[in-house]
Amino acid sequence: MNPEDLLDKTRAMAPVLRERAFAAEQARRVPEETIAELKSAGLFRVLQPAAYGGLELDPRVFMEAAMIIGSACPSTGWVFAVVGVHNWQVGLMPRQAQEEVWGTDQDVLISSSYTPRGQVEIVDGGYRLSGRWSFSSGSDHCTWVIVGGAATEPDGTVRRLCFLLPRTDYTVEDVWHVAGLRGTGSNDVVVNNAFVPEHRTHAFTSGSETSTSPIFALPFGAVFSWGITAPLLGAAQGALDEHIAWTAERTRISKGSRVAEEPFSQARVAEAAAELDGARLQMMRDLGEMLDLARDGKEIPVELRVRCRLDQVRATQLAASAVDRVFTNSGGRALHERNPIQRAWRDIHAGSLHNSNVAEPILMAYGAMKFGLSVADQGF
Repeated sequence: MNPEDLLDKTRAMAPVLRERAFAAEQARRVPEETIAELKSAGLFRVLQPAAYGGLELDPRVFMEAAMIIGSACPSTGWVFAVVGVHNWQVGLMPRQAQEEVWGTDQDVLISSSYTPRGQVEIVDGGYRLSGRWSFSSGSDHCTWVIVGGAATEPDGTVRRLCFLLPRTDYTVEDVWHVAGLRGTGSNDVVVNNAFVPEHRTHAFTSGSETSTSPIFALPFGAVFSWGITAPLLGAAQGALDEHIAWTAERTRISKGSRVAEEPFSQARVAEAAAELDGARLQMMRDLGEMLDLARDGKEIPVELRVRCRLDQVRATQLAASAVDRVFTNSGGRALHERNPIQRAWRDIHAGSLHNSNVAEPILMAYGAMKFGLSVADQGF
């Protein structure tokens, strides 16, 4: 599929997604018709292996789609990005795992919860898994889940792994009563003594048994983390666009003057636009540089990986800064629950709490690298 055609489809969907945003919040999940439309448009297949019906497109196309969807409904953008990235990650797993997931249905969806919780026991041929994992976005719509865990070898070595489980091996508990990203349905996943064979595990490494596409040579830390940030950038852009349209016609009641003519209103719009434009450009640059190296069969250096993560956590901070400027300048009517500006404000600050957006360890790693010191592994 031509990437621009796919993005045109995404743009055409945006007005409908915007209309459904309040209903998604009320239901605390993305509407079923939205999931069906995203599937029909081929959007979940953007990063999926071609061997199983995927498009194997440039990840920048995927991030652009996430921003477009996030600008209309942040919760839908979040679910699309998080769930869509999992189709790329399963492409990194052994062929047998891919066949089990997509062998009979290439449209199945996969949720996740990567925090290494629960109990992991090494057994013959794989692992035994039990526990509760939180924040599994879009889990109501998914028939597989990827959960994180730590396996301790007999010699004491601890390995951090992902475990891929079918819906028959876990239950979803509805606990999602929150202040932001209400429509993501990020519920708990509960596993009780499930066996996970070795081929359905992943150690966050790159490379694919089913594809030679360079997208599968990209580091997990770059693709997944930008997938967390892209819908937040989109949400901030949506809030900015809404603010501009609203403020252009708004009058300051106390003075009878047009808000759009106020210098500080103009400055806030300019600052927010510059923050979002800069963050987007850095994302596209980082992914482009990595993809060029992967196409040439070259290793992606740690310096680029660390810079990519720096740009990613800073991009989330810039999305929050931009929406703060917009919200502050929007007046009391922005508080109404159907107003998309307050929704974006809540959703972006909620999304900024994701572990991939914890900035300090990444900032420290980048600073240490620049000083010539060793860089601790932060999932680069």
